[in-house]
Amino acid sequence: MVHRGAVVARVVIGLFVLASWWAGASSAACTRALWAGQDGLVVTGRTMDWMEDLHTDLWAFPRGMKRHGRAGAGSIEWTSRYGSVIAAGYNAGSADGMNERGLVMNLLYLAESDYGDHNGKPGLSVSLWGQYALDNFATVAESVEALKKEPFRIVAPALPNGKASSLHLSLSDASGDSAIFQYVDGRLMVHHGRQFTVMTNSPVFDQQLALNAYWQEIGGLVMLPGTNRAADRFARACFYVSKLPQTPEPRQGVAGVFSVMRNVTVPLGISDPQRPNIATTIWTVAAEHRSRTYYFQDSLSPNICWVALDKLDLNAGSPARKLDLQGSPRPMPSGEVSGQFEPAQPFVFLGVD
Repeated sequence: MVHRGAVVARVVIGLFVLASWWAGASSAACTRALWAGQDGLVVTGRTMDWMEDLHTDLWAFPRGMKRHGRAGAGSIEWTSRYGSVIAAGYNAGSADGMNERGLVMNLLYLAESDYGDHNGKPGLSVSLWGQYALDNFATVAESVEALKKEPFRIVAPALPNGKASSLHLSLSDASGDSAIFQYVDGRLMVHHGRQFTVMTNSPVFDQQLALNAYWQEIGGLVMLPGTNRAADRFARACFYVSKLPQTPEPRQGVAGVFSVMRNVTVPLGISDPQRPNIATTIWTVAAEHRSRTYYFQDSLSPNICWVALDKLDLNAGSPARKLDLQGSPRPMPSGEVSGQFEPAQPFVFLGVD
């Protein structure tokens, strides 16, 4: 007779293997986690996992910049209402950033993205999706209300390395509100609420939540999945961000979020050319919403630098400015670096025209 405990163990192991296989079948890179502390302290962290150097620079964009959706004829156009600091990808798009009202956006890879047909709507290149949010909205609720109406269609030109630009978007704000935006089977799916603190990649968000519910039943102090697959990172980030000490102190809060992000980073050298969604963490950021401070760490450097947005000139008519992080042997900057941004011609966003 088989002991009941052995049966339970086999069931648990089987579920673990199934969940790991399911997650690994379409796993992807990058992790985002949102944490809310005391006295309005809110921090959003994210890792950028990619198979090659993104040649990332930090940019400061002022209010009043005229934008074009870069999606060919009929592209959406707008003028930025808010200034922002962003981390660029290939200097061809805004991959991550924060605006002067404390709204934070993170673009992550999602292999299942399907943006659907244009249906006669103005076009917007996916390289500008996050920037559109930073330019136009102060809060998550405001952005959800506007973006649910789908004022544009997303166009996804190939990335400079030839890979598909299959992305999904997360937004968070100074109140701790959060939203996840995904295009699945041509339809916009929005998950809005403070409970949606973590986003990784494949599978789509509904399935991520189902997988994480299994791990919550087990309990993170008993066992957590440890691979670099997206669903495993999702489970670890959810557990650890929920265990961070409650504090009103920015230094402790930012350090706590960085500690969670380090737990889900992918070590240097881990990549799979056949599955570009699994890749090394090349940089990590943390955005402290209350003080509007944006922290950045390159994986090749021990230094962390940060930008206090209140110290930047983001007034309309001011020039765009860049913090150049390229070149060798130039070391990565450290400490507060708002004074090191220099006027620069803005990069051209990736588009189809």
